[in-house]
Amino acid sequence: MASMMQPQIILLKEGTDTSQGKAQLLSNINAVMAVGDVVRTTLGPRGMDKLIHDDKGSVTISNDGATIMKLLDIVHPAAKILVDIAKSQDSEVGDGTTTVVLLAAEFLKEAKPFVEDGVHSQNLIRSYRTASTLAIEKVKELAVSIEGKSVEEKKGLLAKCAATTLSSKLIGGEKEFFATMVVDAVMAIGDDDRLNLIGIKKVPGGNMRDSFLVDGVAFKKTFSYAGFEQQPKKFLNPKILLLNIELELKSEKENAEIRLSDPSQYQSIVDAEWNIIYDKLDKCVESGTKVVLSRLAIGDLATQYFADRDIFCAGRVAEEDLNRVAAAAGGTVQTSVNNIIPEVLGTCEIFEEKQVGGERFNIFSGCPSGRTATIVLRGGADQFIEEAERSLHDAIMIVRRAVKNSTVVPGGGAIDMEVSKYLRQHSRTIAGKSQLFINSYAKALEVIPRQLCDNAGFDATDVLNKLRQKHAMQSGEGASYGVDINTGGIADSYANFVWEPAVVKINAINAATEAACLILSVDETVKNPN
Repeated sequence: MASMMQPQIILLKEGTDTSQGKAQLLSNINAVMAVGDVVRTTLGPRGMDKLIHDDKGSVTISNDGATIMKLLDIVHPAAKILVDIAKSQDSEVGDGTTTVVLLAAEFLKEAKPFVEDGVHSQNLIRSYRTASTLAIEKVKELAVSIEGKSVEEKKGLLAKCAATTLSSKLIGGEKEFFATMVVDAVMAIGDDDRLNLIGIKKVPGGNMRDSFLVDGVAFKKTFSYAGFEQQPKKFLNPKILLLNIELELKSEKENAEIRLSDPSQYQSIVDAEWNIIYDKLDKCVESGTKVVLSRLAIGDLATQYFADRDIFCAGRVAEEDLNRVAAAAGGTVQTSVNNIIPEVLGTCEIFEEKQVGGERFNIFSGCPSGRTATIVLRGGADQFIEEAERSLHDAIMIVRRAVKNSTVVPGGGAIDMEVSKYLRQHSRTIAGKSQLFINSYAKALEVIPRQLCDNAGFDATDVLNKLRQKHAMQSGEGASYGVDINTGGIADSYANFVWEPAVVKINAINAATEAACLILSVDETVKNPN
């Protein structure tokens, strides 16, 4: 009786929503599986695209896992973790964003029956972590190095990696064309791996094949004043002066008051302003430069002055373009025109202004330090060019990674099947429940080849049985067999050049396992009222 008289303890603020226990964990797993189902169909060369439009009316058509995850306004707290792993995969490796979301969802899907049967989630987490370590070791063991080859050979191998990435994108039809372009661009920037040294400029119109790579810098013609037409539009080996100052008549900013005793002095004050700008312009001309670029405005007087002296000028050049010209041409951006010494001037083999579609482009090619490249993308619809840019970004990241960590693994679900087989064999050597958990982890890895088949319209069960049989061969010759998207059968991915850098798979397994373990370790959700 006394226990019934106990007053109710109010611990949390009124309106707080708490849910805990097994039901809570299952609800989180269901939310993650729902997110996985959204991106599931975008995997692989036959993956479908998603069209996402927001209330502002902007439309995005994308096949890229990270882009879709960013644009989906996910409110479920557990499902948001998947958005984070997709972003981290995108920034770290660049490709494999759909893979990582799918794997995380599948790991949890496999864990769900165990949770329902009352298995403690910590046991699952421990087994999953063990399985992930074993899987990553196996990937490293199966990886093949492409190091030590000649430059031409290496270029060819890198183009294969880029083509694998591009095959699942909208521009997959022209993957060879773009793969070569991406490899050339990455090779151009050399060891410097700052992504902003590769510029991507988009010009609507024409078709994809009209896209081209500039071994140097290209940017849209800036706003220009009268006199611009008289300037030469092409130079060979010009000296390039980069400025961060205005070449305009400047009126005095402060409300200065000048008292004159003699009206003839007035003219000298007016002349002073003109003398200042003429002095600046003279110094630019004396330096022997033929191309003047400035981040700030170059006025009508300066434009005409340069035109009379056969000098090309462009004002209001975007800062990133100016910095890329500086990196490529070997110049330094100046904040004053005094003391312009030859060392601060850049140069390039050819400078010209060209018409690309409806735009005019200033193109600097054959730059001496050559550590930059620009890809000019052409295409019909704006959304198409946007998606092409995202696809190229993935391919550029992949090639950069492959240059640094030059090991590749066979794609097309081959590596996933091989790791899955290895984990299945390993699990049989373990006594206790973890045998079941590691086995379920191995089964989850098969989602990649299964989904590749589903998306292409093949019989997934049939193809997976063939793959299991190939991978079970003792000789190990079936280790690189994956799904053959063209025939609906299986093929040696390695021989067909379906390759991906090992770092993509390692990162995806790592991130997906971490996310799955994180969600399994949550047993209560508290939602505070506003």
